[in-house]
Amino acid sequence: MLEQEILLARILIAEDSDTELEYLKQILHGTPHQLTVTRDGLQAEAAAKAAPHDLIILDVIMPGKNGFQVCRSLKKDDRTKLTPIILLTAKTGSSDKFWGLKQGADEYITKPYEPGNLLSSIAKQLGAS
Repeated sequence: MLEQEILLARILIAEDSDTELEYLKQILHGTPHQLTVTRDGLQAEAAAKAAPHDLIILDVIMPGKNGFQVCRSLKKDDRTKLTPIILLTAKTGSSDKFWGLKQGADEYITKPYEPGNLLSSIAKQLGAS
């Protein structure tokens, strides 16, 4: 049996809440991913366009630009349009989910969420089986 290589993914996280950010870091602790953290939508957009990432996790409600706006901008940019985006938000309305997916998000996950579900979504977006 061949050993499977551990993929080091570059993940950009945009989250303005200290509590939510620490929770995400705890969930991802021990995974082989390199994390870049931004605290608002403008920083997230700039970081995504400045360096390649394998996955972007965006909060929706952030200062500067909201996650919907950042997602739309990144999906229109040739440098970032193929990068999977997970919107992670407390906005639970069906119209919010519709709007998020319409902006190009690959997944829309509402808070609170189970850590295992988030890890499964991350693996799915990174192409892991």
